Amino acid sequence: MKRIVIIAGLAVQILTACGQGTNTPTADGEVVAHDTAWYNNRMGQVVGEINNLMKEIQVVANDTTNSPERDARITSINQRGDSLEAQYKSLLLEIVHNFKDSKYPAQFLGGDAAYLFDYDELKEICDSKSGYYNEPQLKTAKRLLAGLENRHPGLQYKDLSMNDMNGKAVKLSDYVGKGKYVLVDFWASWCGPCRQEMPNVVSAYEKYKNKNFEIVGVSFDSDKASWTAAVKQIGMTWPQMSDLKGWHSAAASVYGINSIPANILLDPQGKIIAIDLRGEQLQSELAKVIK
Repeated sequence: MKRIVIIAGLAVQILTACGQGTNTPTADGEVVAHDTAWYNNRMGQVVGEINNLMKEIQVVANDTTNSPERDARITSINQRGDSLEAQYKSLLLEIVHNFKDSKYPAQFLGGDAAYLFDYDELKEICDSKSGYYNEPQLKTAKRLLAGLENRHPGLQYKDLSMNDMNGKAVKLSDYVGKGKYVLVDFWASWCGPCRQEMPNVVSAYEKYKNKNFEIVGVSFDSDKASWTAAVKQIGMTWPQMSDLKGWHSAAASVYGINSIPANILLDPQGKIIAIDLRGEQLQSELAKVIK
């Protein structure tokens, strides 16, 4: 249920789009053969269920009791959230597939919707031959795809050269391709979501640091004192590097990083095998590859 909040945030946009009629013209003015009314109705139903679930989440969040009943309710909410997330994403991809030659899909793909998709899905969505490719709602999806072109699974890593916290020049190649799995973690001291995720990264490091695993932190900080203080405060005991250029960091262009936290997991030969692992997904992926 890691992205259910993104979906809920799109509710107004989606429900507004679903009220725009039953048939949508293509770029050349012809009406599409598929019944868009069914998709409008189904999308409205799914988003309505998501909004109801969000209300339940808020109720549970306000419940400070520690009881088996509350735990069971949280488990149920998580399971339903995962199911609704899958339904929502599947429906979006079905709309893209069935209405590829029209502008109809664009109304569902604006804002944060693009963050729901992986590299291969974004490639399908951003098909330059589609009827909606030039619609303004595709701006975010195109930007995310351009970034992922530099760091999707299967690519070989690209080296970075920066300084560590002591001012010593270091490279990713000092750690990558040396026979270990390496998580390159892009973060910054000023990034709230980064700091929220960091206890999970610390936990993973403690669990696997003696099992053929390393982490290299690449900071998007611009102030050295803030960077080094955060490293010590959080307890990040793995190697760190930064060029202290903020969003102008070399890592932004080399790896297409346009939001943080972000990461790439490299195999012992330096090939990217996973990206943007967070929470339980990070733990499960490491458990799968590190024996």
